[in-house]
Amino acid sequence: MLTIDFIDETATLEESELQFVEKILKHAAEEERVGDSEVSVTFVTNDMIQAINKEYRGKDAPTDVISFAMEELGEGEMEIVGSPEARVLGDIIISLDRTKEQAADYGHSFERELGFLAVHGFLHLLGYDHMNETDEKEMFGKQEAILTSLGITRDAHETE
Repeated sequence: MLTIDFIDETATLEESELQFVEKILKHAAEEERVGDSEVSVTFVTNDMIQAINKEYRGKDAPTDVISFAMEELGEGEMEIVGSPEARVLGDIIISLDRTKEQAADYGHSFERELGFLAVHGFLHLLGYDHMNETDEKEMFGKQEAILTSLGITRDAHETE
């Protein structure tokens, strides 16, 4: 079971929007066969995510979503197998400003874009990436499959 800790730094999200993201992430965890695990999802403004992007990625610009995986092993580290505690997957940080901008740009709902970014960030925590064409096809295919299986499609104006 996936446990999600939501932090809305903008204090603008409705409870229904948080429930929507929770539903999507729990479904993604089931689809990816992730056992007991925890994730943190923080919602921020463009200014906040720009500061994070600059500090941690050296990019002085706002972005839509940033993920910080907790399970990436550094050189010389060993994986602990069989621990009874839930896996702490990491943190997903989503800019709500960018979410709104991109939803308008792509012509779909705020909720659809929010769901897309949440799944995108979650898959990054699981080790998926899009640095080359093969990996991008795999990751984006998984994103679309997860969203589509919940009835969330690119041109949807309704989420349910």
